[in-house]
Amino acid sequence: MMGQEHLRNIALLPDAEVVAIFEPDAGMRARAQALVPAAKMVGSLAEVLAEAAVNCLLIVSPNHMHLGQLEEIARLRPLPVLVEKPLFTDEADVARMAALRASYPAPIWVAMEYRYMPPVAHLIREAVAATGGIKMLSIREHRFPFLQKVGDWNRFNRNTGGTLVEKCCHFFDLMRLIAGCDPVRVMASGGQAVNHLDEVYDGETSDIWDNAHVIVDFENGMRAMLELCMFAEGARYQEEIAAVGPLGKIECLVPGPGRFWPAHLGAAPVPQVVVSPRNPAGPRVLEVPVDPNLLAAGDHNGSTFYQHAGFAQVVAKGGVPDVTLQDGWWAVALGKAAQISAREGRVIGTAELRALGPQ
Repeated sequence: MMGQEHLRNIALLPDAEVVAIFEPDAGMRARAQALVPAAKMVGSLAEVLAEAAVNCLLIVSPNHMHLGQLEEIARLRPLPVLVEKPLFTDEADVARMAALRASYPAPIWVAMEYRYMPPVAHLIREAVAATGGIKMLSIREHRFPFLQKVGDWNRFNRNTGGTLVEKCCHFFDLMRLIAGCDPVRVMASGGQAVNHLDEVYDGETSDIWDNAHVIVDFENGMRAMLELCMFAEGARYQEEIAAVGPLGKIECLVPGPGRFWPAHLGAAPVPQVVVSPRNPAGPRVLEVPVDPNLLAAGDHNGSTFYQHAGFAQVVAKGGVPDVTLQDGWWAVALGKAAQISAREGRVIGTAELRALGPQ
């Protein structure tokens, strides 16, 4: 699904062309070929890299494959890469990440799409002015359960890194971006309450979580909280983000994928940004509509297109990715810290966070 969303968005770029695709699943390969009939279907990553016309790469494989594929690219032909989140899934991989970071000569852009959702981007731009300096940040995602994926790989923590890595690294990236500094403490509670309880694959029961609360403290004193519920698909908005400071509050309300909105309810909700000053009191509501062509190209409120447009600029003209390897690494480190905190019932402090984070 996500690979096909990327293909539809690349097709909207004026100066980009998909040349070669490695897709080992026959069904997904047929769908990709239908979207990009001119692309050459190949049998390995090495064959993609052997195509002379290829000058950058997109990785949209299952989570646990990302790091190994980056290492293979580094050995064979280190081109600019846009890699889907998360960068890695196992805390034991920190040394491998450090080696890759130290030696990779080309840009690596980590796909943190939520930064580019128009209502979220609006909140990020206006947050300091609206709040007078953010003291508290809350992110609530109430959404549908994990979708079915090829081979059911996303039903097990060993493949995904855990829900707080797989699903929530986006939100930890937003927290750190908005704070403008690194985390110092993580506290979490989470588990499996409703979904997947009776799902068994090859004799093994799914262990992926479906709900959590996470609190993160940052170096500058900002406190952030995540509330995740993956059995709340009946909600009007999927993500609700609120930043509060001494002058007031700014919120953004983001609907889920339009294709999941019940047709009998009419048109899908339009994203909103709400600014609520303390003095004079009175909320101001701004609708932030998304280009219908971008909505039709994927499930992420147009953000995948804006991300690709930025990556294309880096490939063509050079420069530093918006979402660096360090940013993507911190997002995983926070997710891993939250998984550990919830599983073991303890606070993850600064020293342990730094051991998980960029080395």
